[in-house]
Amino acid sequence: MHDSVVTLFRRTRDVSTAAALATAGVSGILLALGVGGSADWQVWLAVIALAVGIPHGAMDHVVTVPGMQPARMALFIVAYLSVVALAVLAILTWNVLGFALVVLMSAVHFGIGDAAFLKELSRSQSPPKRQAPWWVYAIPAGALPVVVPLTSDQADDALEFVNPVLQQWHQGAGPYVLWLSLLAGVVGVIWLAGRRQYRDALDVIALGALALLSPPLVAFAVYFGFWHAQRHTARLVLEMPDAITHAKDHSPAAGFVKAVLPGLPALLGTMVVAVAITMITGGTLERDYLWIVLVIVWALTVPHMALTWRLDKRALAVAGELPQMARR
Repeated sequence: MHDSVVTLFRRTRDVSTAAALATAGVSGILLALGVGGSADWQVWLAVIALAVGIPHGAMDHVVTVPGMQPARMALFIVAYLSVVALAVLAILTWNVLGFALVVLMSAVHFGIGDAAFLKELSRSQSPPKRQAPWWVYAIPAGALPVVVPLTSDQADDALEFVNPVLQQWHQGAGPYVLWLSLLAGVVGVIWLAGRRQYRDALDVIALGALALLSPPLVAFAVYFGFWHAQRHTARLVLEMPDAITHAKDHSPAAGFVKAVLPGLPALLGTMVVAVAITMITGGTLERDYLWIVLVIVWALTVPHMALTWRLDKRALAVAGELPQMARR
């Protein structure tokens, strides 16, 4: 990995961790002071964070299936969007079941993706250090930002604004899932610190603090837009020769921007389609727009997760930590 790309990875990591800790700190102070407020601003913060995060998946079909001829690429995009459309229809039809599957899928995707990001970064170390198994980090890295906010005491209020039928999505198992997620975080921190992976342990602590101290919509917004999307975009730089060239010739930030720009049309398309679906279904922008945007993002995650797994598998396999069968 070129020095400028290593710098990009490290800066991206530092910014995302700082964003989580700062948000947790401010939320903790407001919580201690008993300062509440309308959830409206949280809803729109979530929309903004979704907008920031959407472009990171728009180039997955290019970097994971390179060299495809235009005709085949067109068919691939049609199939991709068809899967998204079916997923949107399924979630809108079976709200609770669809949401529960999305929670599971997102926790797996976020955790493995974050672990793969760290493995890509660790490859730049010389000599490579012996580390804890990747899943020691991946499990809490996925569960803490996804499961904990959705099973906390404030979850019902947040879900009320998203879609009231989702309030009992866990069917009464929320406390158990919450404590298992927190236990995974504690075990992860202890294990990582025992291997002297203090920076990795700090990441887990930051995710736990964000999930526990921040309102659910705020925790989700900051994590998705300023943690997951940023780290995934940094990984895309490795798959885009133009982005690497910009990082080498100009600056790490220039390489990052080069990886973001191709995804902006997808952002515009998602927001326009969300408005259209909201109007067609008889909803209002003030009340229903966030729900529709979330449904589209969750639906996009279905093919996005499948394509990203190829990158994740390669990163983890290079680290020598995937079983032989999983590498095929």
